[in-house]
Amino acid sequence: MELRTLRYFVAVAEELHFGRAAARLHMSQPPLSRAIKQLESDVGAVLLLRSATGVTLTKAGAALLAEARSLLDQADRARVRVAAAAGEAVLTVGILGDSTDPHAVRLADIYRQRHPDVEVRVRDADLTDPTCGLRTGLVDVALTRGPFDETGLSVHELRTDPVGAVLRADDPLAARDHLDLADLAGRRWFRFPDGTDPRWQAYWHGGEPREGPVVRAVQECLQVVLWNGTVGLMPLGHEPPGDLVVVPLPAMPPSPVVMAWQQGNANPLVRSFAHIAMAAYRPRDQV
Repeated sequence: MELRTLRYFVAVAEELHFGRAAARLHMSQPPLSRAIKQLESDVGAVLLLRSATGVTLTKAGAALLAEARSLLDQADRARVRVAAAAGEAVLTVGILGDSTDPHAVRLADIYRQRHPDVEVRVRDADLTDPTCGLRTGLVDVALTRGPFDETGLSVHELRTDPVGAVLRADDPLAARDHLDLADLAGRRWFRFPDGTDPRWQAYWHGGEPREGPVVRAVQECLQVVLWNGTVGLMPLGHEPPGDLVVVPLPAMPPSPVVMAWQQGNANPLVRSFAHIAMAAYRPRDQV
């Protein structure tokens, strides 16, 4: 079994969908399907049950998934040790948003345990660049939120968070149990500077052009709501200051938490970081 084929299998087993797995691997679906069929032939067992609705793992597939993750992890550790021995074990991580995210904290703990010799440099990014400096080479990998222009990037979704409208606690809408975007029509919103990624702006502006104060950081968003009664969007689960509330917007698509890096980046530190991040953000019952 080749490591590349095991990576293909893990992608399909985690996505439970050949199309999504192919997109994640940046390849077309037919060669991915052929590789999985060849792997099943090599191990002498059916690993995946295919249907019109997706894919399910067989008992043999579940057993191989655990072993494949372990083998890939060992291979990544070996590559990182070689990089460390060569004096090249420095990884710059861009982070957008809440650095107290429990999954991000868990990721830091696991990464430190696995790779104590790697120096991790962290760059806090503001809201004007959802790639956290990835395109300009300021970081090797980004922990961020979507959606944004993914051209030339490998992007893997780690989690999705529902969003709500952040309001002053004394706002007439603050007592509602949920809102629609139409309820916020005519209100002033905090907005991002001109030139910010259009997909990013469209999502966080609720799909429409907005008028209001320009912000660049999370704290600026909260302060303009507090001082001006401005409105905007915020992931649920992020606790605002006591004078602010977040009211759910059920009709809004959730905000994806993603990991991104440059396509074709063969840095073993990036690959290992990606695998550890996927494990750290995976639900406990799937680890």
